[in-house]
Amino acid sequence: MSINSSVNSDFMVIIMKLFLLKIPRNHSTMNISKSGYRVFSANSTTACTELAKKITERLGVDLGKSVVYQESNRETRVDVKESVRGQDIFIIQTIPRDVNTAIMELLVMAYALKTNCAKNIIGVIPYFPYSKQCKMRKRGSIVCKLLASMLAKAGLTHIITMDLHQKEIQGFFSFPVDNLRASPFLLQYIQEEIPDYRNAIIVAKSPSAAKRAQSYAERLRLGLAVMHGEAQCSESDMADGRHSPPPMSSGRTTSGHPGLELPLMMAKEKPPITVVGDVGGRIAIIVDDIIDDVEDFVAAAEILKERGAYKIYIMATHGLLSAEAPRLIEESAIDEVVVTNTVPHEVQKLQCPKIKTVDVSMILAEAIRRIHNGESMAYLFRNITVDD
Repeated sequence: MSINSSVNSDFMVIIMKLFLLKIPRNHSTMNISKSGYRVFSANSTTACTELAKKITERLGVDLGKSVVYQESNRETRVDVKESVRGQDIFIIQTIPRDVNTAIMELLVMAYALKTNCAKNIIGVIPYFPYSKQCKMRKRGSIVCKLLASMLAKAGLTHIITMDLHQKEIQGFFSFPVDNLRASPFLLQYIQEEIPDYRNAIIVAKSPSAAKRAQSYAERLRLGLAVMHGEAQCSESDMADGRHSPPPMSSGRTTSGHPGLELPLMMAKEKPPITVVGDVGGRIAIIVDDIIDDVEDFVAAAEILKERGAYKIYIMATHGLLSAEAPRLIEESAIDEVVVTNTVPHEVQKLQCPKIKTVDVSMILAEAIRRIHNGESMAYLFRNITVDD
């Protein structure tokens, strides 16, 4: 009896193993990426998903299955079509002209992934919106800090971005921020695509852009010129006071405490525009982080032409190119505007052939790979200094 019982027991174990092998796997288990992470695009427009497709091609993974759309009343809806439980999720969000819709798409998708038990949610936001609103202006608000708080509340645990307008913006976040640089790609473009670049001079269109221009000049071993005067409008020159105390009604004193005499700040008066540096007979390369309304760049190009520059290039990381920018560039003395693909601008390129694009998907894909694998990010910041 004991022998038969042992044989029957072994036979039942074999049968159970065979039975378990034939059980179909859970659908969510089948969808889990072998690499342990997923890459989603949070944008509802086709033009804005191009960068996400390039990044996933470089990573060798498929773009995550999701649907992002607006209801008839313009509410944003996100449907994630596969399991994300326990995985690292990267959300790529490029910012089109409709900035506020893009922000809501990102927030709603992050929250959807959070409620579906994603392990980590990393936002890949090459151009961080509202980055110019990072300082207090009169009785306004620091909107960039508000956006950072909203992203954290929605569930993001990390952000990858590129060339923040002010590096101090990283301090607004309660989680890690990797602020990548586009300058290596733009420097490579200068060396490979601008004939006789050794005869060029790097130009800062305002004193506030001098550090960035100096970094380019030192790396290319070129000269530096800085423009200063009434044509430039630096953010640091904007009114920063709260006009306190407020104006008093008639019959009431407008002075402060009786007997208190505060020294009056003298109003600024900008001198006529000047160019510090010799641009005569040179190729002028103006560098900046954002090119949006191009009036300042067009005015700077006219001045540089008057000073003897025979070719003028504009190099910027984020090509927002709003409003009439393509037409103004086409009609100006600017020879070429070079921007990266952090922001979609295919329509503007059709309107103005002077606009050229540099692809930065390589560094974004490498950042995603390193973060998921827990590798150091130092390689992506090699030779980067505080002023870059």
